[in-house]
Amino acid sequence: MSSPREEHAKRAPRLLRFALITVSSSRYSARLRGEDFSDESQEEAVKLIREGGHAVEVRDLVDDDVNMIRLRLMELLERGGVDVVVFIGGTGFSRRDVTVEAVKPLLEREVEGFGELFRYLSFREVGAAAFLSRAMMGTVGDKVVMCLPGSPNAIKVALKNFLPELPHLIYVLRSG
Repeated sequence: MSSPREEHAKRAPRLLRFALITVSSSRYSARLRGEDFSDESQEEAVKLIREGGHAVEVRDLVDDDVNMIRLRLMELLERGGVDVVVFIGGTGFSRRDVTVEAVKPLLEREVEGFGELFRYLSFREVGAAAFLSRAMMGTVGDKVVMCLPGSPNAIKVALKNFLPELPHLIYVLRSG
């Protein structure tokens, strides 16, 4: 006889579809000026998501602006073809870091343990600076929304540790 966790794992979707949205004023301004810019964190996320057997359906960039972030999230939630929306950047404490303020009011539920576990795992990597992250995860309907710091290392920590559990969470959200 298998456990409920094992049963959920068997029934969970094998392929999740991701939207990756980088939140950055400097990169957004560079794009408006027609300049090339690199996004190591988004590249790292694409690599890890694909290695996990999942697909990246959307890659985009928005300014550190509450309204722009909310508008992009609402568009992604309303469209089909995306299971997980990941915002990369804007989770610190500078005045421009507004990703959490933009996203949190739109969530139906916050996955409260995510932030604590992420900061603990980050602490093991970078020390006390980990407490400067406001990384968070929540749900809207049957979709997951993650807000992650903008560093490639933070993306590695988050996706290597939490990506394997996302199909389970999606299954639970869809099974009512």
